[in-house]
Amino acid sequence: MSRALLLLVLLAAAVAAQASRVLTDETGRTVTVPDHPHRVVCLVPSITDTVFALGSGDDVVAVSDYTTHPPEALKKPSIGGLVKPSIETILSFHPDLVLGMSIPGATETAAQLQNVGVPVYLVDPHGLSGILRSVDSVGEALNRVPQAAALNASLTRRIEAVRTHAAGKPALRVLVPVWYDPILTIGKHAFISEIIETAGAKSVTDDLLPDWPEVSMETVITRAPDALVLIRGGKISVDMLQKRPGWSSLPAIQTGKVYYVDSGIQEPSPVAIDALEEIAREFHP
Repeated sequence: MSRALLLLVLLAAAVAAQASRVLTDETGRTVTVPDHPHRVVCLVPSITDTVFALGSGDDVVAVSDYTTHPPEALKKPSIGGLVKPSIETILSFHPDLVLGMSIPGATETAAQLQNVGVPVYLVDPHGLSGILRSVDSVGEALNRVPQAAALNASLTRRIEAVRTHAAGKPALRVLVPVWYDPILTIGKHAFISEIIETAGAKSVTDDLLPDWPEVSMETVITRAPDALVLIRGGKISVDMLQKRPGWSSLPAIQTGKVYYVDSGIQEPSPVAIDALEEIAREFHP
């Protein structure tokens, strides 16, 4: 162990000695977290959004790459990528709590950090209900339970308002291309599929079991979506698709029916509800 890493480990141990609580995270791990964490590292963008939404943005000392929400989070330094981030980089921020999500490599990262005395609390959100559950979980980890309850009450009212607005209206058949070569889209259990449905539309690939299925151009043509849903400012554009074989034959391309939504629709966190409201207004003004 290098001298620098040893120093970081000793500092982590000193942080761990403060008053603490024992919690169970969403993956079933038992985690001892400080009563009042004030040096929080967020391993994924959705966690960063949740922490800021709970009013703990000032306690965040570092975030991950690809963080876009909220804008003030962009002022925080980054620990790097989402999968297998540098343990030494994380320790250099002297965190008293690390918050992450159950993604590939998360368990390994958590074990390495916990071995040197840094608590790691993981969430595992699925669907809109999973977003609400993770708000509660992160609120508990941060010791901001009343704030989490208030935030969830607000988010729940907004979700129900969208459902009421969309009720009884004809459901557009849409395709959400996540990538174009190969063609990746959203499946039955992807939470974006639930957002699309709640907003008053229907994904033409919501019967496919993988969260992010790969489909052929023939499948896309056969399912003939009435509209496309694209990320505003994202890497896929209508001009790009029109230059690729088969896309110009789609009704959605021929009629120019394309809906653009904020990239928050990809984040299982409160900002997804902003995107839900936005796309619902586009589907049914």
